[in-house]
Amino acid sequence: MDNLIKKDAFLVDVRTEAEFAEGHVNESTNIPLDQVAPQLEKFTGKEQIVVFCRSGNRSGQAKMILEQNGFKNVINGGTWQKVKEAISK
Repeated sequence: MDNLIKKDAFLVDVRTEAEFAEGHVNESTNIPLDQVAPQLEKFTGKEQIVVFCRSGNRSGQAKMILEQNGFKNVINGGTWQKVKEAISK
């Protein structure tokens, strides 16, 4: 996964705005899980999408929503800390 993140993937934190404000990956965009489906246009045209959250559960749901809407380039990055660590390598 690390090499995909370094290739300018679209990093999407699907936690709530409050959780995002407490700490996040600098290069990430905050689209809370309940906003993923209404904001599909933000994902269109992205070469690689990495979704992540606090535990990996919500990002798994976000990945499923995106795949159900035709996106094939989605990776569940798991926790936001894991993604942050992968970027800093």
